[in-house]
Amino acid sequence: MRAKQIMTQDVATIRGAATVAEAVKLLRLKELRALIVEPRNSGDAYGIVTEMDIVSKVVAYGKDPQQVRVYEIMSKPCIVVNPDLDVEYVARLFADTGVWRAPVIQGELLGIISVTDILTKSDFVQKPKLTFLRKELLKAISNARSISANYGVDSKRAVEAWDLVDELEAEAGFYGAPTPEKSAREIFSEQRETVAIS
Repeated sequence: MRAKQIMTQDVATIRGAATVAEAVKLLRLKELRALIVEPRNSGDAYGIVTEMDIVSKVVAYGKDPQQVRVYEIMSKPCIVVNPDLDVEYVARLFADTGVWRAPVIQGELLGIISVTDILTKSDFVQKPKLTFLRKELLKAISNARSISANYGVDSKRAVEAWDLVDELEAEAGFYGAPTPEKSAREIFSEQRETVAIS
């Protein structure tokens, strides 16, 4: 699944110059946990202000939300997600950066994606990435063998097909597949040599 399939499209934006009190009012009205801060101009970046920003930077210090501006507590530039990014990569991005939500942007603001969206809307329980990768790897190996037989092992098409196999093996290893002693490409080469000798 991709980010655009599970993102929330109902996104509220706010100006950086708005007060935190205005941000809280908007969060309550829309029943949201974050607001996207609008860029000031075309070359500016998007920002984000979350309920945690408000609680930890304003409420916790007894500051007056009527006096504190959004730009004082927001994150900018914020982590952004491409709508075509696979959910597994969004989850990894969140894990690596410690963020819980991010705007989905491709030229313009399309939506927002959060850890809640990943847990409640994605199909990672029904379709684990590793299971998918194993199936794709088997198909890629079969395809690479077929291309090698039809076009020759040194042909550009065969090399590209085996490169794909290598990439899929590496990605499967990243997701926890046991690392084999020899790659599929090495096994294929050894089998060819055995046939050539006999």
